[in-house]
Amino acid sequence: MGKTRTPSTVCLTFDFDAMSVWLGGYACVTPAMLSRGEYGARVAIPRILELLASYRIRGTFFIPGHTADSFPDAVEQIVAAGHEVGHHSYGHRDPSTQTPDEERADMERAFAALARVGVHPVGFRSPSWDYTEATLPLLLEFGFLYDSSLFAQDFYPYHPRLGDRVSPIEPLQRGVEADIWELPVDFSLDDWPHYVFNFDPLRPGNSAPSKVLEIWAADLDYMHSHVDGGILTYTMHPQVIGRGHRMAMLEQLIQHILGKGNVRFLTMAEAARDWQERFP
Repeated sequence: MGKTRTPSTVCLTFDFDAMSVWLGGYACVTPAMLSRGEYGARVAIPRILELLASYRIRGTFFIPGHTADSFPDAVEQIVAAGHEVGHHSYGHRDPSTQTPDEERADMERAFAALARVGVHPVGFRSPSWDYTEATLPLLLEFGFLYDSSLFAQDFYPYHPRLGDRVSPIEPLQRGVEADIWELPVDFSLDDWPHYVFNFDPLRPGNSAPSKVLEIWAADLDYMHSHVDGGILTYTMHPQVIGRGHRMAMLEQLIQHILGKGNVRFLTMAEAARDWQERFP
């Protein structure tokens, strides 16, 4: 099959969790763990911004409120460079560990933190890519254009459903489609499972960049050959992708994508708005 008629779209996204990913998801947090998050702000963000600028690519940074409050200068650099900033909770707590009231308060607190750096996000990404029954109604209430946390597609946005009934003893009973675009994700296209080492819980991590490049490039190649006008989302974390050998891999990926022809890099908001115009 030849090249797609409609351009393929690639979204480079960065979950700038900094310290919050350790504070929000681990029972025992040490200064050493927190320093891994600080590396993302001190070292990785300037490297990522420099790389994106060299290729004139604008990305999407999903930033917890805790990061915006703790590292406002880094967030301001992201905004000044023209990148999109999305909502990523306040303290990177998995919504499935929160009550509905806690989830709402966390979302509101994150909005306030992002407002202090001049941002009103139109997109949301859930910590740990998880939902509760309260999550989608909250996203609709707060007027988000899109979410990027779910897995029911790969190359096309879709509308997640409200009110599904799911049981192990009866078939799925579908709810109604929500008025929000889902820009799907996948763990194979996320740098954290490939690279991050941790003692407890044990994560071996430390994959060779060549392995990750093979996977990430192959998904792009398949989409570009088989899907008309598809959208592919890569998820990265500054504290992970910012290491030198991984930055080199990211640049190789960018060069591979550019070499395909008829491919464009968009922010997630741009991709969602473009899709909405094409399929109102």
